Amino acid sequence: MDSPVDSPVDRLPLSGEPLPLDLVNTTFIKGGVRGRLLDALGQTRDLDRWLALHREGFGAELARFLTADRPPAGEAHLARFVELRHALRGLAGARTRRRTPEARDVQVINTATRLAARWSELDAGSAFAAVPRWPEPDPLLVALGEVAAQGVRLFTGEDAEKVRACPAPGCVLYFLKVPARREWCTATCGNRVRVARHSRRAREGG
Repeated sequence: MDSPVDSPVDRLPLSGEPLPLDLVNTTFIKGGVRGRLLDALGQTRDLDRWLALHREGFGAELARFLTADRPPAGEAHLARFVELRHALRGLAGARTRRRTPEARDVQVINTATRLAARWSELDAGSAFAAVPRWPEPDPLLVALGEVAAQGVRLFTGEDAEKVRACPAPGCVLYFLKVPARREWCTATCGNRVRVARHSRRAREGG
C-alpha cells in the first residue's frame, strides 16, 4: 500500500544500502554534532511509505504479496519494526566494534526471521508453476521477517566486514563500504569533516 502523503522517509540522508541498514538508518542526526536525533518512522503511514519505497528489496514474490489490497500498517506493526530496528542497530554496532552482540538483540532478530519462513507449492491452475506460501498471513509481518533474515545474512556473510559506522562526528548512520575507497556514509558527512579539519588547521596556524 503506497502512501501519497508527505513523509520524513522521503527525506532520509542515506538510502540504497542493504535493507537491514536502510531500516537502521531511519534514525539519523540532523545538523551534525550539535544536531538532533530524528526518527523517520514516527507514524504508521511512515512505515507504509518505507515499505513502498523498499518494495524491490523484498524480491518479486513478496513484493506482490505486499502490493495486494491490504490494510495499512497499524501501531503493532510499527512497534515491531522499531523493535527490529533497535536490534539491528545493536548488531551493527557489535559487528563494527568486534564485540559479542547483546542476547536481547539476537533474540529479537531470531524471532522475527521465523516470520519469513516459506515453501513452494504447485499452482493448481497452471502446469508446473510454483507459487510461494507463507505460514504467516500478515504481509507486513512477513516483510518484517525478511528484513531480519537479510540482517542475519548480512552480518554473517561475506559482506559483514564491509559494514561501517560513519566516522563523521555526530553521525549515527551505517553503510556498506562499497566501493573500497568509500570513507563516509554520504558526501555531506565527508564535506563536513573536511571543513572542520580546515577550520581547525586555520585556527592552529593563526
